[in-house]
Amino acid sequence: MALKKTKKVEILSELDDLFASSKLTVVAKYRGLSVKAMQELRKEAKANDTRILVVKNRLVRRSIETNDTLKGADTSELKDQLLYAFNANDEVSPAQVLHAFAKKEAALEFVGAITADGTFIGANDVKALATLPSKEQLIAGILNTLGSPVRTVMGGLSGGVSGIMSGLEAKAK
Repeated sequence: MALKKTKKVEILSELDDLFASSKLTVVAKYRGLSVKAMQELRKEAKANDTRILVVKNRLVRRSIETNDTLKGADTSELKDQLLYAFNANDEVSPAQVLHAFAKKEAALEFVGAITADGTFIGANDVKALATLPSKEQLIAGILNTLGSPVRTVMGGLSGGVSGIMSGLEAKAK
């Protein structure tokens, strides 16, 4: 069914906003996914602040061409039935959401992604991004590493004077 001009303008406006704010836009083929599976994917994506849109590729190309930052992006891979995953808060989250869902639904297949600076990256690079830990996991790992010496000292101090003396003796050797 053809879209009316007002609906196209509305969709283009939404796409412009999403491309302007998104740190990474992941593109995937969804041919063969059921409506129920798409609803489940949207639900999982929403939990990670990722927005999933299924729009005509022609409208996506037009939105990219009008965006000053994305103007030079390669859009040759934007063909067939595609879905677009946008996230304004995390670069890795859209790739992780789709990657996790693709493990359950083999019909979902990465095409690539468009970065915030307009670079198109291939499907293999998106899969590599999807396996990276999230920003929160990286911060937790760094905090854990930084807190380790403090925990060691506190453990030694809580052991009493004998613990401190044995620690100093071990250090002297």
